[in-house]
This record gives sequence, C-alpha cells and structure tokens, in this order.
Amino acid sequence: MKKVLVALTMILGVSFANAQAYSGKDDAKFQIGANFQDNGTGIGVTYDYGMGENFSIGATAGYVLGVDDAIDADFGDRFDLKARFNANLGSVMQLPDNIDVYPGLNLGLKNFGGHLGTRYFFSDGFGLFAEASVPFAKYKTDNLSEAEDLNNQFVFSFGATFNL
Repeated sequence: MKKVLVALTMILGVSFANAQAYSGKDDAKFQIGANFQDNGTGIGVTYDYGMGENFSIGATAGYVLGVDDAIDADFGDRFDLKARFNANLGSVMQLPDNIDVYPGLNLGLKNFGGHLGTRYFFSDGFGLFAEASVPFAKYKTDNLSEAEDLNNQFVFSFGATFNL
C-alpha cells in the first residue's frame, strides 16, 4: 500500500509540475460546465484565447435548462451569447503555474457584466474551473419577467477546462 501511495504521489507531482493554467499569448482554453442560478440550471461553454502575457479574449454561450413551465421561457429567453475579456492574474499573484485567477468583463445579448473565475489544472490538458458572473447593466431596464430574468442575474458555473 505504501508503494502505491508513493507512486501515486510521484505521478501526481509530475503532472502538476507540467500543468499550466495560463501560458500567455496564443494560449487557448475550452471549458464546459454547469450553470447554477435562480429558476433553473443550465449548461455553458467557453473559449478563451491568449492575446498577451496577462490578458485573453473569448466567447461564452449558455442555455438554461430545468425551467418551470409556469415561467413560459422560449429559446430566446434561455439562450445567451457573450464576448469576454479576461485579466489572467495567476502569474501576477505568483500562484503556481497550474492555477489561474481571472476577473473579466463580458458583453452579451442580454447585458453587460463581469465575472471572476479560477482554473486549476491537474495535467497539461485537463483541469477544473469555477466562475461567478453578474450583470452590471441590463439592456432592458423595465420590470423583467421571470423568463427575461433567466440570463440577467447572478450565475455560478463549475466544470471542466481543457488546454487546446
């Protein structure tokens, strides 16, 4: 048993040493995960591309599932697409190479907002992410219906991230 633990520790140690959460210009990340929010959960996908040592741009799309029939949400209410800008601060904060923290801004079909996320890589190609996002300015300022509010509220996302 002791040999198995030592071998596992060595393997994980080597994989952590090679993992890099953000490598700067031309770095590419793909994420897929679950979105948790009021009145439904959903699925989200994200692509980020490194433009410099500490910033990236990308896009994210989400679709809210599990919405109560009484809310009467159609595809347009459930779907959102956003362009995003990230400040990748892992190296600035002197975190290990396999961890990145990224605050950012996003401009979507429903609102202008911000997000704060973190990525943790177990190997060179695979890791986990967690991200919280919130709208700063909604395009429709009148009272929103529950369906219109689906993509205009605080959202927490969690899932897998991949180096491309």
